[in-house]
Amino acid sequence: QVQLVESGGGLVQAGGSLRLSCAASGPTFSNYALGWFRQAPGKEREFVAAISRSATATFYAESMKGRFTISIDNAKNTVFLQMNSLKPEDTAVYYCGATRESVPGWYSGNGFGSWGQGTQVTVSS
Repeated sequence: QVQLVESGGGLVQAGGSLRLSCAASGPTFSNYALGWFRQAPGKEREFVAAISRSATATFYAESMKGRFTISIDNAKNTVFLQMNSLKPEDTAVYYCGATRESVPGWYSGNGFGSWGQGTQVTVSS
């Protein structure tokens, strides 16, 4: 089982940037792809980005392309989400999740679990 702990959220003005971190641990961590999701008040959790364990492949939701960048530091067992040009509609709780790369469609957010506690991102206008 993978354990995930997110950090780095906060309050930022529109147009600003934040970098989220997700520290991963667990005996089978090396077998999992990692991803970021978000959930705004009153809405369902949505896929943001995912990265293969080898860091050779990254995938993004269409609305995040060009503004968000997912990366991984395998030495530190940490995955990051760099968010630039933030908009008020990016306000949400951001979660880190994990899944096996053998799960069909993982690159579009399918099959993720082992959620962390989330980190709040608030973008003011």
